[in-house]
Amino acid sequence: MQHWKLSEIDTPDGSRSPVVLHSEDGQSRVVLLALDPGQELGEHQVMEAALLHVVQGRLRVEAGSESVEAGPGELFRFDPKERRSVTSDSGARLLLTFSPWPGEGHYRGDEVTSGVTAG
Repeated sequence: MQHWKLSEIDTPDGSRSPVVLHSEDGQSRVVLLALDPGQELGEHQVMEAALLHVVQGRLRVEAGSESVEAGPGELFRFDPKERRSVTSDSGARLLLTFSPWPGEGHYRGDEVTSGVTAG
């Protein structure tokens, strides 16, 4: 068994280097990411199905014509290649799960290129 206290894991300043908690080829990858106030994951897509769980703080998730303001305990699911963006005005911590890992056509050079930018 593995166990993590997500609110206690140190994340790098500026949130440009997500913390990979678990990664197993052919199965899944789990990544913890902290967004500082005003940061965003600009519009992007991944080759895997993705779950986004809000651990702390608040964020806005946009996909297609939908926009949702979300807080702790909310969970989103995205299909492979579904475009979305995530923005946090006040800062947030989120958990991302990608499956299967890596998805068909996933570029392996730069592992988690999330497009994090300051607002």
